[in-house]
Amino acid sequence: MDPIADMLTILRNANAALLPQVELRHSKVKESIADILKKEGFITDYQVSGDNIKKLQIALKYNGRVGVFAGLKKVSKPGLRRYVGSGEVPKVLGGMGISIVSTSRGLMTGTQARRDNVGGELLCYVW
Repeated sequence: MDPIADMLTILRNANAALLPQVELRHSKVKESIADILKKEGFITDYQVSGDNIKKLQIALKYNGRVGVFAGLKKVSKPGLRRYVGSGEVPKVLGGMGISIVSTSRGLMTGTQARRDNVGGELLCYVW
């Protein structure tokens, strides 16, 4: 029911199984999350393929035989949305991880939201 939670679960399981890449259904939100993960260095690359039914292919990143993702956690759920103000955006593991926030200016990391002084829906934590 929740496509973002499904994406995070697929990434978490693929990371544990040391899969080189995963393929999932495309949406603009998933593509924005993949773009943030690429900019922050959690994945190597992503691409959109297909004409009628678009697919999002994500190439995972590893340090030897250990995945880069130590954890992925969905914060705002369909049954309980979590909204934060610009001053309330949390730091993940003291700045070692990132939080992804859906703002009026699009999806961005928690540090970028604090810098731009915007709040929004706190989607997930990645560390």
